[in-house]
Amino acid sequence: MAKICQVTGKKGNTTAKFIRNRHSQGWKYKAPKKNRTQEVNLRSIRLKTPDGTFRIKVAASVIKSPAFNAVACGLRPIPKAWLNKPTYV
Repeated sequence: MAKICQVTGKKGNTTAKFIRNRHSQGWKYKAPKKNRTQEVNLRSIRLKTPDGTFRIKVAASVIKSPAFNAVACGLRPIPKAWLNKPTYV
């Protein structure tokens, strides 16, 4: 399953590094830097509409936004683009 926010399209950052500091002296014990990914903090949200209930994956930072809360409370309709399953392009 793709780890992408269905509202904003946020996905993982692949340029992050994992750094383990060995606290030793000398060039031989230099801290190794390995590649890693920073994944998005996704939450599964259920939105109720007149058509039924939809489950979408949303980033935690988006849940706090007033625009998303207006849709979640039923003040605005759900955009059709949010209901499409995300894929990596």
